[in-house]
Amino acid sequence: MADIGIGLIGGGYMGKAHAVAMASVGAVFGTRLRPRLENIAAGSEASAERYRDAYGFNRAAASWEDVVQDPAVEAIVIASPQSTHRAIAEAALANGKPVFCEKPLGASIDDAQAMVAAAEASGQVNMVGFNYVRTPATQFARQLLAEGAIGDVTWFRGEHTEDFLADPDLPANWRTSGRANGTMGDLAPHMVNCALALMGPIARVMAEIETVHPARGGVAVDNDDQAQMMVRFENGPIGHLFFSRVATGRKMGYAYEIHGTKGAIRFDQEDQNALWLYRAEGPEATRGFTKILTGPEHPDYLPFCQGPGHGTGYQDQIIIEARDFLEAIADGTPRWPTFRDGLAVSRVIEAGFASAEQGRWVDVQAEENA
Repeated sequence: MADIGIGLIGGGYMGKAHAVAMASVGAVFGTRLRPRLENIAAGSEASAERYRDAYGFNRAAASWEDVVQDPAVEAIVIASPQSTHRAIAEAALANGKPVFCEKPLGASIDDAQAMVAAAEASGQVNMVGFNYVRTPATQFARQLLAEGAIGDVTWFRGEHTEDFLADPDLPANWRTSGRANGTMGDLAPHMVNCALALMGPIARVMAEIETVHPARGGVAVDNDDQAQMMVRFENGPIGHLFFSRVATGRKMGYAYEIHGTKGAIRFDQEDQNALWLYRAEGPEATRGFTKILTGPEHPDYLPFCQGPGHGTGYQDQIIIEARDFLEAIADGTPRWPTFRDGLAVSRVIEAGFASAEQGRWVDVQAEENA
């Protein structure tokens, strides 16, 4: 085992999750690299000091530049606003440091493309954080699909729906301004990533994007509250994706349903330790969806708990990401999803915006034309 110095940019909601993950990943997974919480930067030096004390970092930095340039920091985790992702990643990669970046990859398609170029030119390990697809249940769903358990897939429906802005009387905040902070920039990337992981590349989209509450407290809202996309996957099936931050009653509505010629799969993140599987076999009278509770036989469950049905949680998804990042650094082999996988998500989002603006089907930009 060897220590590896971790530099964290951002100490809020996701910063805390990554700090906790790095502090515990060695005990959970027995990784060859054991993280050392070396340096942290946040919105101000005072905030960084507060987070240093709370999370156990050795030092607090006055700026993210100080963290990137710190010789004791050997890998960077970016958990700051997406408008900062590109500059931090480019600087870290230029300094020869592997980078884990929270989703979305950047605040724009140009950011995402530039970050991929910087990562691949540097030869450094790079990953982007799509944590929800790492639940044992969804990893098992990927296995079932790869094994052909439900036959040829014919249709996919996915959603990422929450209600944190469902109340029209809530005041405007940072989420209600700027294209990158709307639902298409914030929630949609998670479900687009899920669709790509389960179904493969998306060829074209037809999207509608709307602002349900155009003003909050007298302040104009200039980004989207919800959006939907009809999609055609490159391997043939059609699908539908829906994203909303105004879906009253939905707290973590990251859900999908997949139909095939021999069965179907259902999943809902609000019940993240269960996967529903239908097999079209046996007498019709006894057919039905079977609820599968995750347990030690499912991917990445056993390191957390030996008891079936006891369940894993949100923080465990981040710990799994940390394991993948550290293993990638240790053996120099990329782990999904890399920056290029994050760019694939950004391309679908960009095609969605173009489709909504033009009122027609739009092809997703092919990789060779990027």
